[in-house]
Amino acid sequence: QVRLVESGGGLVQAGGSLRLSCAASASIFGINALAWYRQTPGQQRELVAIIANSGGTSYADSVKGRFTISRDNAKNTVYLQMNSLKPEDTAVYYCNANQFDGSWHTYWGQGTQVTVSS
Repeated sequence: QVRLVESGGGLVQAGGSLRLSCAASASIFGINALAWYRQTPGQQRELVAIIANSGGTSYADSVKGRFTISRDNAKNTVYLQMNSLKPEDTAVYYCNANQFDGSWHTYWGQGTQVTVSS
């Protein structure tokens, strides 16, 4: 069992930056993939960015060039650096971890609100 706790959300003006952090309760070294999702009311949760254990990354088209996902295995933390924020980035952002140890396990954080004002 891995507990994920997000932090770093808040209110920012358009064009500004925020860095989200997701601290895991256990080592993330063996976690196959860490990701950030976001969700707005009435909408499905969407994948924003993902980072594999190898360090490979992938991003939603809407955030490419503006957001950067990274992981610090020593601190058991995954980050999402968000630059050039737009009002449409407003959402609850969730941290996600997927681990394979013979079977797949998926873990979610409680979410952190990001609000971008125009």
